[in-house]
Amino acid sequence: MALTDTAAALLRTLRERHGPLMFHQSGGCCDGSAPMCYPAGEFRTGGSDVRLGRLAVAGVPETVDFWMSGEQFARWRHTHLTVDVVPGRGSGFSLEAPEGVRFLIRSRLFTDEERARLDG
Repeated sequence: MALTDTAAALLRTLRERHGPLMFHQSGGCCDGSAPMCYPAGEFRTGGSDVRLGRLAVAGVPETVDFWMSGEQFARWRHTHLTVDVVPGRGSGFSLEAPEGVRFLIRSRLFTDEERARLDG
């Protein structure tokens, strides 16, 4: 997993306002499969959710956990994911919504080298 500079800057702002953060991406119909940003611990993950990573953000003292539903992960397990930000209306539940932007995931297939590291 990775973050764009724009996403990192927004996470720093949100961290100042809301404290420690987390992401969850459900893959459901209502949120458009967008990553949702919450105060850490506000969204209760379930037994089938998978923590994909702990994102290190410069200027944020703790990592930002990124969770995904197990069903979504099964479809995306062979992809490298990058958290980005674009203008637009986000979900009303995600912390960035009032900013006029929304988080999104950019994905690409793992390279052979990346896949070998994960398998090894």
